[in-house]
Amino acid sequence: MEYNVHTLHNGIRLLHVPSASAISHACIIINSGSRDEDEEQMGLAHFIEHLIFKRTEKRNTNQILTRLESIGADLNAYTTKEYTCVHASFLNPYLDRTLELFNDIVFHSVFPEDEMEKEKGVILDEITSYLDQPEEAINDDFEDQLFAGHPFGRNILGTPETVNALTRKDILKFIKDNYRTDEIVVAVIGNYSLNKFIKIGSTHFESVPTNLSDKKRSVPIPNKAQNIVVNKQISQAHVMMGTQAYSLHHPYKAGLLLLNNMLGGTGMSSILNLQLREKYGIAYTIESNYSPLSDTGIFALYFGTDKEKLDKAFSLISKEFKKIKDNPLTEIQLQKAKNKFIGQIALGEENRIGLIISMAKSLIDYNKIDDLETVFNKIRAVSTTDMATISNEILDESKLSSLTFYPMEN
Repeated sequence: MEYNVHTLHNGIRLLHVPSASAISHACIIINSGSRDEDEEQMGLAHFIEHLIFKRTEKRNTNQILTRLESIGADLNAYTTKEYTCVHASFLNPYLDRTLELFNDIVFHSVFPEDEMEKEKGVILDEITSYLDQPEEAINDDFEDQLFAGHPFGRNILGTPETVNALTRKDILKFIKDNYRTDEIVVAVIGNYSLNKFIKIGSTHFESVPTNLSDKKRSVPIPNKAQNIVVNKQISQAHVMMGTQAYSLHHPYKAGLLLLNNMLGGTGMSSILNLQLREKYGIAYTIESNYSPLSDTGIFALYFGTDKEKLDKAFSLISKEFKKIKDNPLTEIQLQKAKNKFIGQIALGEENRIGLIISMAKSLIDYNKIDDLETVFNKIRAVSTTDMATISNEILDESKLSSLTFYPMEN
């Protein structure tokens, strides 16, 4: 896909992707997330993401929320371990309005104390709601197990104690320390000329003060595998299994993405879904996921089942892992897996907001954006030998941790 990058004097990059659609999608991505928080400030990055919608130097909450909704557009944001993202979808004539609002909420929010206290209550409700969903809560608890003692293990939402203790001073210091302008990308996919996009983007972001503060990130070290069982007042057992895995820059990243897709990725025909759900009917949901991060990665699978079927589920998963390790893929099997994965990626390109966010992240992570054919070629280049090596490294059960939420006896 054609794209252009223009770098402003302060380091902010403007990413332009032309499209003939009447609908545009835009995002501003900041290379800063929950991993950049101090331990006693858990939840700070997410708290800031909430508060930028509350008040700026020239707008109140209602004016912020209706600025795009009043013209039928969609505005939202999210926080991850490594990123903060604000995104919007809108009709083409409203590019200037959208980018002006991005600038206002990200760089001119005032974080008033009264709004901070109200939003703390909202986030505390969010934390409670999350804890009431074991299939969600187990994911965070498992990452805490995998990355014990490291920021990657901390809950993005924080805890009631840390959220309640956050101050306006904490917010301003975090932004100063982590919102590096050379690690911010403003990206748009829409029917605009490059010159028009650069003119509008420059108008709203050239004046942002340059910030090149040093970022202090610690690299996680692998923890010893642990198998932990936690008794809970739930009706079904929930299980996470996995390990620290390859980073964004590892040569085996494409191979592990492929292996993950085969095991429990998108669709009903994954290996684990066919075995546990379709053949034996012992799990409604079983899925795996590989999340490559800047200096590590997470490979994990999740399933839920009745406690009476738990041992059978573990046994079947272990059997499939052993089969993959002991019986390397044939060229024909690997080609089928590649064809499936490449087709899924191609279909995913139709999600335009997801596409522009992915491209903006790629610019931050790699300082470049691969076109689809380059991505496909990386997948096509994965060999049966690569897959054998990856399978034996990642599916080594002596290195796999597990966390089980087990139903308590009544």
